[in-house]
Amino acid sequence: MAKILVGHEESQAVCKAFRAMGDEAYSCDLKPCSGGHPEWHLQMDVFDAIKLMDWDAGIFFPDCTFLTISAEWAYKEPPYHQKLKPGTLFGKERCKARENAVNHVISLWDCGIPLISIENPIGKLSTLFRKPSQIIQPYEFGDDASKRTCLWLKGLPNLHPTNYIKPRIVNGKQRWGNQTDSGQNKLSPSDNRAELRSKTYPGIAKAIAEQWSPVINKISL
Repeated sequence: MAKILVGHEESQAVCKAFRAMGDEAYSCDLKPCSGGHPEWHLQMDVFDAIKLMDWDAGIFFPDCTFLTISAEWAYKEPPYHQKLKPGTLFGKERCKARENAVNHVISLWDCGIPLISIENPIGKLSTLFRKPSQIIQPYEFGDDASKRTCLWLKGLPNLHPTNYIKPRIVNGKQRWGNQTDSGQNKLSPSDNRAELRSKTYPGIAKAIAEQWSPVINKISL
């Protein structure tokens, strides 16, 4: 039974998928879990959780706020034509936040756990860290959604698509269930919009557990 740490995960989607495979998996996040199993949740800093035991694998979903390629204007010095929300970092402070976010990912990669996956949307990690091992889409794994997602893998194989979901066609362009006809995400602006968008799709969580659990258990013997 492999010991698996799922870092930066409050939803417990991946944690529960590994538990279903019989693994000793724990989610970890600074927030309380929303997945219904607090007994499997480590509410603490991810690096403190890494020190708790000898993990066989670490599956990490670091925050992408300062790693995306959106709002690039905010990394420059003002003046800006956009209206900034209270508390928004900009200029040098935002650049420092991005530097810290990249260093956080590098520290996860070098944390000493033998098998590692790091997930993030298309963004700056490809140039500031390294090229991803693969790029996947939810619609390749049975979820009616489009979201290009990068995986950086150490010792783990690429995921194989499991169930392709066809899109609808709007003016000759492909659109999936989470998209408007123009291609925008359907989630309305809200205080928890980023948290909702960051949750792992069920099909991807299932594929991660079903395809990687045998690999992790074989290597951990």
